[in-house]
This record gives sequence, C-alpha cells and structure tokens, in this order.
Amino acid sequence: TFVLIMKTIATIIIGAIIFSGTHIFAQDNDDSGIWNILLSEYVTSEGIVNYDGFLKDKDKLEKYITYLSETPPASDWPENAKKAFWINVYNANTVWLILEHYPLKSITEIKEKGKTAWEIKFIKIGGNQYSLNDIENNILRKKFNDPRIHFGINCASFSCPKLYNRAMKADNIDNVLEKLSKEFINDKKRNEIKQNKIKISKLFEWYKEDFIKNSTLIDFLNKYSDIQIDKDAKIDFLEYDWSLNN
Repeated sequence: TFVLIMKTIATIIIGAIIFSGTHIFAQDNDDSGIWNILLSEYVTSEGIVNYDGFLKDKDKLEKYITYLSETPPASDWPENAKKAFWINVYNANTVWLILEHYPLKSITEIKEKGKTAWEIKFIKIGGNQYSLNDIENNILRKKFNDPRIHFGINCASFSCPKLYNRAMKADNIDNVLEKLSKEFINDKKRNEIKQNKIKISKLFEWYKEDFIKNSTLIDFLNKYSDIQIDKDAKIDFLEYDWSLNN
C-alpha cells in the first residue's frame, strides 16, 4: 500500500512538471513571449524596423509564426483575443515576407506569379491558406467592425501606421488601438491638420467606408485630433510613401 501511494504521488508530481513545462513553452511562444521580445528589440517606439536584426533572429520569428499557425482562434475565444490574434498574424507575417525578400526598398517590389505582396497566399492558420488581403479584408474588417484596426496593422512602409513595438493581447488591445489611433492622426508626417483644411493619409480614402459607418470622416478624426476640425473643412489626401520602414 505504501509503495502504491508513493507511485501515485510520483505520477502526480511528474504530471505537474510536464504540464508546467508545456504551459511555460506555450507562454514562451505566444504573443506575450517571442513576438513581444522581437518587437521590443527590433522596432523603435516610432515604428522604425531593424530588419537586419530580425534577420539574425529569423528562426525565432519562424517559431512564433508556427505557433500562430497551429493555434487558430477557437469559437469561444473572447472577441478581443481573436482581434489581437489576427493583428499579430498580419504583422508577424508581413515582417516575415519582407525578410524572405530582403534586402529591398519597398514591399511593392514583391511579386510572385503576378501577385502582389498582399495577394500571395503564404500564411497558414489552422490548415487554411491566407493572404494579407484575406486577413485584413475578410477577417479583421469584416468580422470586427472596428476602424481602429487600420492603425494596428502595418504594411512595412513609411506612410503606414507604425508597427507597434509590443504584441497585441486580449487585455491590452482596446487601449493600444486607442493610443495608436491618436498617435497616427496627430502625426504631422502622415497627416496635416488645420481647423479649416486637412491633408490626410490615403488610408482614409481607401477605407473611407470603415470610418463613416457611425459618423462623418471629420467626426471620426475629431475623436482623436488635437486640433478640432470644422465640419465643412476642405479635405485633401497626401501621397503615400511606400519606402520600407527601416
């Protein structure tokens, strides 16, 4: 009986160690682990990306992307968890695509079989193949109805909203998207805002329908702009700089 009890205790202890190790491994590979470390190390607070640094740690990025591939969101995940997951998928795979073609001057140089960087189905999640366009338009825009998503995803170019240098997580994504929206709209390199005249990013032209679902475009901008814009202000759109954000 004593031997049986000791064997049972030993089994419980070993099981706990194995579970703990698996848990730690999962945590090390999720969005609070590898991706967070890579972003904090190779992306500045202004969103400037050190692709040479990423290249040295490409194996770590590959581990993270494999983790994402094998951990598709379950139906019972909270909405914020799903949103964070898909933004991380978009951003991590954009960096990966750049590394696969590095060095280059612009993401627009990437072409495979007549398809642009946004049309190539190179992203695997849960057995399905996706392009960057699929993730942005068919998942993020379609399922979440949140225009702030546009400030959370990065297209590796200077005129894009910056690549945030931390991973998106369920418990921080709402605050982060608010912060990124405010920063982008008030960024004088990307938008020129005066009370009666604005020159704004083409992002607001390309995805105008997302920003006017609940109000006018100027109403949306005024939620975040340091300068309050007149409702009848003249609107122009700035040229987009597709230079690599390095």
